[in-house]
Amino acid sequence: MTEKELDEPCPSMDEATLNVEADVAKSQGRNKRKSLLLKEAAVADKRGVCYLSRVPPHMNPFKLQQILSQYGEIQRIYLTPENPVAQAHRKQAGKFRGQEFSEGCVYSDSKHYDFLVPWVEFAKKSVAKKVANMLNGEQIGGRKRSSFYYDLWNIKYLSKFKWDNLTEELAYKKAIRDQKLALEISAAKRERDFYLSKVDKSHALTNIEKKRKKLFRLKKQKINNDVAGVTSDTQIEEHQSKVVRQFPQKQPVADVSAMNKPRLSKDILAGVFGASMSS
Repeated sequence: MTEKELDEPCPSMDEATLNVEADVAKSQGRNKRKSLLLKEAAVADKRGVCYLSRVPPHMNPFKLQQILSQYGEIQRIYLTPENPVAQAHRKQAGKFRGQEFSEGCVYSDSKHYDFLVPWVEFAKKSVAKKVANMLNGEQIGGRKRSSFYYDLWNIKYLSKFKWDNLTEELAYKKAIRDQKLALEISAAKRERDFYLSKVDKSHALTNIEKKRKKLFRLKKQKINNDVAGVTSDTQIEEHQSKVVRQFPQKQPVADVSAMNKPRLSKDILAGVFGASMSS
């Protein structure tokens, strides 16, 4: 083997080296992602969640976050807007006309709202426990001019409850809503198709009835025309048969030869016939 051949790299060795480097890069990327996920899981495991059964009137997510953030770092807040029907009844009763919050709406930095329970997530479990034990059953307070100054906190720490439970509940409820909506849409489509089929059938039957009446009318008209033609011909024939020709009659001419024949007299005839009748 020459020196030139020895200096040239082997193509198979280069490909193997590249494959090994690619595998190493992939494994490093997987390990990096895994480590990030583990760090996020560790951070999430340190968070604590508190549940609020009631949000006072005039209190929105911004005010709630402003009040509770005084006791510790807040990650996310979940609230639900009031039922529109209940809000309408409340307005009719002359009470607070604004929007209240109860259970179901999600609020975060992205201002996303969805139907869930009202939760407050703190960055640390210890802070969440401390806030729940300290504020539960206590007056909200603040400025006396505040509309919820005399309201009481109703807050509880949820042990062993994580953010994943909330997302699972959100996905489950969303799937149920989508399924119900799909069923309602399917039922509405079936009802619409049934109605349209009945309408088409009704139109077809109406057109058939119109055609039948038209044919019947034309046939009747034709029969009437034929009957009228036959009647006119019959009347003409009857009129022609009733016509009597009048021929002028002449006076009969007496037979002269018969008048010139000799005749027996009436006396002789009476005598002859009278004698025969008497005998």
